[in-house]
Amino acid sequence: MKTLLHLYRSAPPLARRSPCALTIGNFDGVHRGHQAILARVRQAAHERGLQPSVLTFEPHPREYFATLNQRPELAPTRISGLRDKLEALAGQGMTQIVIERFDARLADMSANAFIEDLLVDRLQTRWLLVGEDFRFGRKRSGDLDLLREAGMVHGFEVQTLADITDRHGHRVSSSEVRTALAVGDLDRAQYLLGRPFQISGHVVHGQKLGRTLGFPTLNLRVAPRCAARSGIYVVRVHGLGEHPRPAVASLGVRPTVEDHGRVLLESHLLDGPADAYGKLIRVEFLHKLRDEEKFPNLPALTAAIADDAQNARAYFAVHGL
Repeated sequence: MKTLLHLYRSAPPLARRSPCALTIGNFDGVHRGHQAILARVRQAAHERGLQPSVLTFEPHPREYFATLNQRPELAPTRISGLRDKLEALAGQGMTQIVIERFDARLADMSANAFIEDLLVDRLQTRWLLVGEDFRFGRKRSGDLDLLREAGMVHGFEVQTLADITDRHGHRVSSSEVRTALAVGDLDRAQYLLGRPFQISGHVVHGQKLGRTLGFPTLNLRVAPRCAARSGIYVVRVHGLGEHPRPAVASLGVRPTVEDHGRVLLESHLLDGPADAYGKLIRVEFLHKLRDEEKFPNLPALTAAIADDAQNARAYFAVHGL
């Protein structure tokens, strides 16, 4: 369900502000739990004639505090880049997304200022959906009770949604998705997300080493702290024509040929090359073949890539495109 999206940094300009049904969160991955939240927002907005809206943060608050406290290991990995997150939110029927920069100003904002300045004045919130453990404002001082009290004063309704659980009663969360991706469990990740894990981006020029080895690749830069485990994957590439293309991809730091540690996603199309530089493509991860390895020389690397391509073809022969 794609819809027209109004995207704002910090807040809509005064002339474009309109009463909204709002939910607040990071929405990394826009997984099944998030989708249930967004469906409630969509329904409430439709019933009340409001704009279905999301307030999200960049960077993730945990990332901000991890950097501030010089504890980078506490920053969460990222399931989705910003582009993929925004597209997924729009796909769930949100027509307004406000990206609030999480910085010292926001971290120090009082709970009452968060409500009065952000929710009431700038976003014109009339209906608000948050989790039962939602906390906000300086030192997480604001809670559900404060929101409900403020709602009675300022004229907005506050609703909560219990956790969404999987078939085994486990909470569906971004942390669960990150765990599945970290161990290469794509089936679990796909179940939690409700779709295959994906990375999108514009194709960039690489070192052309794959072409030299007989395996040309489409290269995407990957955002830092990507949640997916480095390795070799069977993938589907969208954006190069009417139909997706079968491919095998390497996600990682190219340890055999480079040592600077930049993460790349390199996809080799199994049905022939494509002139794709500059194009926006979406790579869907279907099956993990193996972990990333460092080979002693280029012939060994070439043999491994040939083996990976053959295994990917075998996967598509069984499962189809």
